[in-house]
Amino acid sequence: MIERPIIALDFATKSEIQTFLNKFPTDESLFVKVGMEIFYQEGPAIVRWLKEKGHDIFLDLKLHDIPNTVQRSMKGLAKMGVSITTVQAAGGFEMMQQAKEGLKEGTMETKNVPQVIAVTQLTSTSQEQMQKEQLVQATLEESVLHYAKSAQKAGLDGVVCSAWEAQKIHEITTKEFMCLSPGIRPQGSTTDDQKRVVTPYKARELGANAIVVGRPITLADDPYEVYQMIKTDWRNKNK
Repeated sequence: MIERPIIALDFATKSEIQTFLNKFPTDESLFVKVGMEIFYQEGPAIVRWLKEKGHDIFLDLKLHDIPNTVQRSMKGLAKMGVSITTVQAAGGFEMMQQAKEGLKEGTMETKNVPQVIAVTQLTSTSQEQMQKEQLVQATLEESVLHYAKSAQKAGLDGVVCSAWEAQKIHEITTKEFMCLSPGIRPQGSTTDDQKRVVTPYKARELGANAIVVGRPITLADDPYEVYQMIKTDWRNKNK
């Protein structure tokens, strides 16, 4: 269980991230998501900079390519010392296996191997979209569960999924198999482009092991106050 909400640093530049982080106490160790937008602008340097500030990194690049390319790429990413990274489950069983192998090969003996989790179906995707645009005739839930089981067999540490699917994923895998859930919205906030959203407390109740929160924090007038509110809601088991 990751007790801190992971903050999605969905900004375009390092200076924007610096401005955002200046609103937090300097000694606050955060768990942050570095996604494609900022990584493609700033490269590995943004990861090194954030680690130097004492933050843990979820590097969300959603690798999806032939197994050999993903294996070699993960070997390089492992050297950055990130805590978690991602692949697309749609890349297939062998690709997911090779992703894990690449991380093992690229990790120094004294360091922990980064966790790798698979993206099942995006929380912005509805069942109608999946069936019409991907030509997947299974239900959304069936698709997610199939991907989750395949990821576990391939040796991955978990999946990215909606909190609504977490309980059933744990039933077919294990309680320790990570269900990392985006689409988190505090009570009363807008859903934006997300389709399957839940509150932080509800996500934990449904079985999520970790949550990722972006705009409710990054666009807030007082992001630290909202972060603390979300963290309290996420941790409160007896609400």
